[in-house]
Amino acid sequence: MKTRVYRLESNSSWDTALEVAVEALHRGELVAFPTETVYGLGGHALDERAVRKIFAAKGRPADNPLIVHVSDYEDVLPLVSSVPPQLPVLARHFWPGPLTVVVPRSLLVPDVTTGGLDSVAIRMPAHPVALALLTQAKVPVAAPSANRSGYPSPTEASHVLADLAGQVAVVLDGGPTQVGVESTVLDLTGSVPTILRPGGVTYEQLTAVLGEVAIDPAARAREQDGLECGQPVRSPGMKYRHYAPRAEAILVEGEPPHIWQTLRDLLSSQGNVRCGLLVSREGESWLRTTGLPEDVAVLCLGSRHDPAEFARCIFSALRAMDERNVDIVLIEGIDDTGLGLAVMNRLRRAAGGRIVKAKQG
Repeated sequence: MKTRVYRLESNSSWDTALEVAVEALHRGELVAFPTETVYGLGGHALDERAVRKIFAAKGRPADNPLIVHVSDYEDVLPLVSSVPPQLPVLARHFWPGPLTVVVPRSLLVPDVTTGGLDSVAIRMPAHPVALALLTQAKVPVAAPSANRSGYPSPTEASHVLADLAGQVAVVLDGGPTQVGVESTVLDLTGSVPTILRPGGVTYEQLTAVLGEVAIDPAARAREQDGLECGQPVRSPGMKYRHYAPRAEAILVEGEPPHIWQTLRDLLSSQGNVRCGLLVSREGESWLRTTGLPEDVAVLCLGSRHDPAEFARCIFSALRAMDERNVDIVLIEGIDDTGLGLAVMNRLRRAAGGRIVKAKQG
């Protein structure tokens, strides 16, 4: 299949691109498009054939549910069997935006879209291209991240093409995404709203609106798989290898300057392997001042006091390390509060449980 790429540099270039993309969705083909979080790999959510193409293109396990994207609150109602009382409140505060809600599904939504669950994950993205596509398509669109399963999520159209060229009919290139990590997934099917995957809407923002909100232990898990054997996958990002570069990733957690000292010690102990380093602006400055080997590939993720900057950079930085053919990537962790919870969730997954606690002194 030839993948058609449309660069949406101005609103005048949208008409033809959106027309082609909508026609592709209606034919059961796949369309990659930008959202405010990452690029999505979209297919008609109610067309089983199209949804199976998503799983095949990504190499995604069949029990890993997809998020259904809509452009209007009214589009949610046919997809659910009941409306949780929190849903209208959340929609008013956070939609369009990086919040996905897990709600009881209607029979309209096929099993393949939900991973066989009796719930469905739904969100309304806050990106003009995504909203225009959904509005014109007039169908709900299932869209996980537009990358091979297990690899870093795509924040640019070039990342999509690197992973999926020839497997997707259309790519809408809207430039780099703004948030950089995926949406928060909030389960509304239980007695207490529960964060299954931290993301662009923080725990603090949700509690300010809802009051009591729980965080699933898997969201903070330091192991590769935060679920116990046999547990169903209630949300994307809860199970399986995610966000990982080809190189071995090692995450260091702790406070400055101990975290930087530990990174330096790890670098010096690696021998003749090609090392990469993903660090904060403060960490890079400290390491260069104290002596950083010249052959280390270093990328700055921003200030450790600005998790939003980290979030925008982590996936592209992990991909950049693969392009530099490093063997090991050492990563500086940050505090897992606010948006930092989402950042650390992704970095812990990328490290696959290879986490080092910084030495104190």
